Amino acid sequence: MTKPGSLFEHILTHHRGIFATVFLLPISAAYGAYAGIRNRIAFRFNSAPARHDARVQAVIRQIEEWKKDGAGQKLCTARSGWKTMSELVPKYKLSHRKIDVGLYDILEIDEQRGIVRVEPLATMGQISRSLILRGWTLPVVPELDDLTVGGLIMGFGVETSSHKYGLFQHICASFEIVTAEGKRLKCSLSENAELFQQIPWSHGTLGFLVAAELQIIPAQKYIRLHYQPVYTLDDMVGVFERASRDSENNDFVEGLVYSRDEAVIMRGAFTDTLGPDGSLNAIGSWYKPWFYKHVKTYLDNRKEGIEYLPVRDYFHRHTRSYFWTLEEIIPFGNHPVFRALLGWALPPRIELLKYTETETTRRLREKYHVIQDMLMPIRFLKQSIDYFDRYFRLYPLWLSPMAIKDNGGCGGFVQPLKAEDGAVDELYVDIGAYGTPGKPDFDNAVALPLLERFVIEHRGYQALYARTSLSREDFRTMFDHAGYDLLRERLPYCRQAFDEVYDKVSSKSRISPVEMRKLEKAG
Repeated sequence: MTKPGSLFEHILTHHRGIFATVFLLPISAAYGAYAGIRNRIAFRFNSAPARHDARVQAVIRQIEEWKKDGAGQKLCTARSGWKTMSELVPKYKLSHRKIDVGLYDILEIDEQRGIVRVEPLATMGQISRSLILRGWTLPVVPELDDLTVGGLIMGFGVETSSHKYGLFQHICASFEIVTAEGKRLKCSLSENAELFQQIPWSHGTLGFLVAAELQIIPAQKYIRLHYQPVYTLDDMVGVFERASRDSENNDFVEGLVYSRDEAVIMRGAFTDTLGPDGSLNAIGSWYKPWFYKHVKTYLDNRKEGIEYLPVRDYFHRHTRSYFWTLEEIIPFGNHPVFRALLGWALPPRIELLKYTETETTRRLREKYHVIQDMLMPIRFLKQSIDYFDRYFRLYPLWLSPMAIKDNGGCGGFVQPLKAEDGAVDELYVDIGAYGTPGKPDFDNAVALPLLERFVIEHRGYQALYARTSLSREDFRTMFDHAGYDLLRERLPYCRQAFDEVYDKVSSKSRISPVEMRKLEKAG
């Protein structure tokens, strides 16, 4: 007779799509509805700013208590490790002293200054909805609804407007942090400038982020999106780079690569009017095909095309399908019948997907599954596509151009690439590889270290939400630690309170969801 626990694991492993449909989607939908109501109430009644100072003082009190207790433990936020965007879970959450930083509101929209002030747990979905209603948007709106401001600042944020505005950190006008000393500091180009520059990518190792001011720009109703299929690698690279360097005409540039030689390059621009050259496509509607599937029709039909997408539909076009990774979890998720009946409930929440991982799916994921973003100088785009094809054969690949600014602003670990003559070539491309590679006998334990070596040799960067097998020495080769190290020495209690970034993001510090469940049950 099969034990109930064994039966449940069998269902989670071999019928995950059905389990996700029957159980995870309703839970996710209910949570999403609750969060939406909570955020609308807080914003409508303008209660968030009044509470903000009190909540920051609560953070300071927790740090003062830590100091009174001898400051023996390292510190981290109390936010659940299950909510991270990484496929792994941070192990340090089990041993560090947790500081509750429950700050999730939009505090102010200042249209005169062109600024929105937000707390660190405000999400992209929450902010984009609120701003678009008032005719504004962030210049850089990273894709998934549940991405938080704090995660995008302390970690990494890129989007298809980044060739024009840079990374998410480059649209930040100021940060407000609470240091390990218990001091509340505002950081900008004119105030605590060194700290302002080093906060991005620091993963909470310089202080607790409690607010940020983000630039906003006028939004228009639609994105006029031009789809151009290409059928050779040279055309792919050439069309993508020309579009990426034309920031005057292209507000958005994106590439979806379907094979080594086949891709669709998209160029988007804001507009308030629907032109006669294309039709309106509300691609964000629950019954619509997943975006990457829709894009591929232009490749299959061997023709260019123009569509007009509602602006928020464009910003979150990949959210319902988590780009294309949801197909591996719910293989029938893009079927017209499923979309018509349950498309409104997509996507299931990431923390629930992680929590229901089994030992079998863990082993398969660790060996065969890839979730990586590599930030490469655009001059090496052709070599990078070749590399992924030779060693991964994982498609689609996501291409998003980005300018790494050399403007004295907040740069963090990431610095612009300089040519031999000293000139700055600021254009990079984020190559997103998500899913199961098609290369025979693929083993991620072998492939990932080789990929990281390729990235270092070509002066690129690895997104730190993803898995890293880098040694500490190689990590410091990839990322510039000079200013970061000086600040950690200078800020009181900083080294005592916080790990280094490497100690928070390396594979030694993150474990599988299965291992985390076991440790949590063991107490």
